[in-house]
Amino acid sequence: MARRGHDRSEAVDGVLLLNKPAGLTSNQALQRVKRLLNARKAGHTGSLDPAATGMLPLCFGEATKVCAFLLDADKTYRVTAKLGSATDTGDATGSVIGTADVPQLTAEAWDAVLQGFRGESMQVPPMYSALKKDGKRLYELARKGETVERAPRPIRIDEIELLEAAGSRLVFRVRCSKGTYVRSLVEDIAQAAGTVAHTARLHRETVAGFEADEMIDLKALEETAAEGPAPLRDSLLPPDRALAGLPELVFGGADAERFCSGQAIAAGAAAERGLARVYGEGQVFLGVGEVLPDGRIAPRRVFGRPGGNP
Repeated sequence: MARRGHDRSEAVDGVLLLNKPAGLTSNQALQRVKRLLNARKAGHTGSLDPAATGMLPLCFGEATKVCAFLLDADKTYRVTAKLGSATDTGDATGSVIGTADVPQLTAEAWDAVLQGFRGESMQVPPMYSALKKDGKRLYELARKGETVERAPRPIRIDEIELLEAAGSRLVFRVRCSKGTYVRSLVEDIAQAAGTVAHTARLHRETVAGFEADEMIDLKALEETAAEGPAPLRDSLLPPDRALAGLPELVFGGADAERFCSGQAIAAGAAAERGLARVYGEGQVFLGVGEVLPDGRIAPRRVFGRPGGNP
């Protein structure tokens, strides 16, 4: 028996930057947009908690190959913290488990506290997280009232900027490495200031080189999709936009063909070791390669072929 529904989906390629609304899981948001696009293959990168809002890159078709690279990308968040009360989840969805007086600090003093978190450090992940312990998600254990020891993990805070400090409300912007738990960061900041806190609001502004003004609201997508999936597909960005932080290498002729066939080729004396975007003649995006110590570049993800055919 033929499967109905699935067979009517189409091959759709590209990246869409969704401004995820609160109340949806990242996968729920993905599935809604996937249906609007009538796309066959889709994935998201860098999950956001249901209560969080902001940039959620959705990858379709060939663009799903960039998901792994976006997972490693730096991210920027606008954070609103509620000082004076701690919750079991670290955010506003949890139950209050502790309170403390809020110190009357000046903006300069709060900024000094924040700047103390810049750089590399070790962070203990929260119990309410998707990390696993003995095969079980930490949040599953936390919901049973269990607390287990978590090994600290390395994180990096590149920028942290105070936006507002008024009463029990603290607002800041932070640019951080992958694996940074903002809820834990808020709790650590509060502890450094002599109080407790939880994350009241969390909005992700940027991922990798994608900017906030490139995001599209779900409501706007739904309105555009009322005319059919075709106009909505005009909102998709090419896969290589997700890799703008990587250096670019261009090859032509036989070298481009060999790269797309999975063979390592000479990268050139100027190529630096590490990952790079690879293009063919006419700026056709061929894929991602890794420059090896011997000066060759080996394909890691192939997206297209010379001439523009996938």
